[in-house]
Amino acid sequence: MSDGPAARRSPRREPWGGVRPFSVKTKLGALVVISVLITTGLSMIAVQTKTELRFIMVFSMIATLLITQFVAHSLTAPLDEMNTVARSISQGDYTRRVRENRRDELGGLAQTINRMADELEAQDHQRKELVANVSHELRTPIAGLRAVLENIVDGVTEADPETMRTALKQTERLGRLVETLLDLSRLDNGVVPLKRRRFEVWPYLSGVLKEANMVASARAGIASGSGSHTRTDVHLHLDVSPPELTAHADPERIHQVVANLIDNAVKHSPPHGRVTVRARRGTLPESLELEVLDEGPGIPRSEWHRVFERFNRGAVSRPHGPGSDGGTGLGLAIARWAVDLHGGRIGVAESERGCRIQVTLPGLDSVPS
Repeated sequence: MSDGPAARRSPRREPWGGVRPFSVKTKLGALVVISVLITTGLSMIAVQTKTELRFIMVFSMIATLLITQFVAHSLTAPLDEMNTVARSISQGDYTRRVRENRRDELGGLAQTINRMADELEAQDHQRKELVANVSHELRTPIAGLRAVLENIVDGVTEADPETMRTALKQTERLGRLVETLLDLSRLDNGVVPLKRRRFEVWPYLSGVLKEANMVASARAGIASGSGSHTRTDVHLHLDVSPPELTAHADPERIHQVVANLIDNAVKHSPPHGRVTVRARRGTLPESLELEVLDEGPGIPRSEWHRVFERFNRGAVSRPHGPGSDGGTGLGLAIARWAVDLHGGRIGVAESERGCRIQVTLPGLDSVPS
């Protein structure tokens, strides 16, 4: 996937350290002062040269009008440009930008308009990706399920267990997609409260890994009836130290984090590879540091900042194993959301081989409000 508008934007620094020596107020004040000086100077010249006052008044008015016209043009020209750009944005053209070549309030307004255009362009890009990705994900299981049911209705195939397993596989894919989109909706609305409690890490993570193995085995059984493949050759390993390690967090949300990280690691593991889930005590009371490591091709450093973006299905999302698919590109985004709810951190870390994702949960002393 190519970089979106948000990825193309470069960070802007506040120009001139927040100082605006040429503000609109300053220019208008200078216009008044210059007009008074011109009139006063010409009046003094008229007194000394005994020139008629009416000529002085005419020259003074002409000079003042010329200066006023120059200042007015310098103020209205950027407003006309901003009006044109704003009109284009309102019509759906988010590519137009206002030139940022001023040091006054209008320059600040130009920056604000450009930032707004960047955000709108990013949202529009994200919306189009959502429609495209969801349409792509829905098309395959719906087409497969329709083909199976049509063959049963037309009498081409019997409704035997093998055929129904194929239909069940497609409905499960639809269910997983709907559940993922529901998590995304919760993410956007911020309606998911945290239910923190203290729990022992070893039995908890052991249960998560067993569930991942069971799901993989069930998927493999269903997939065997349709001739497709799923990853059952990857070994999951748990490393918790000390064994009595405890943590204070929302188990359901942490389950989302670990399950999505495992799923992503399995997809990118080589045949008969190994995925390790490692847990260690953090620096704060009942804080937790998690790592998920795989033996896949790894993630280029240039992609690290994009790994947890929504719908990111680029190089880091291409599966390594046979028959795997890249998914919706939402799993890691949901993992980051769950970690953020805890006030923790998640990111890619250096690794000699494969990919290493680090998660830090703050524990008791750093509960977000």
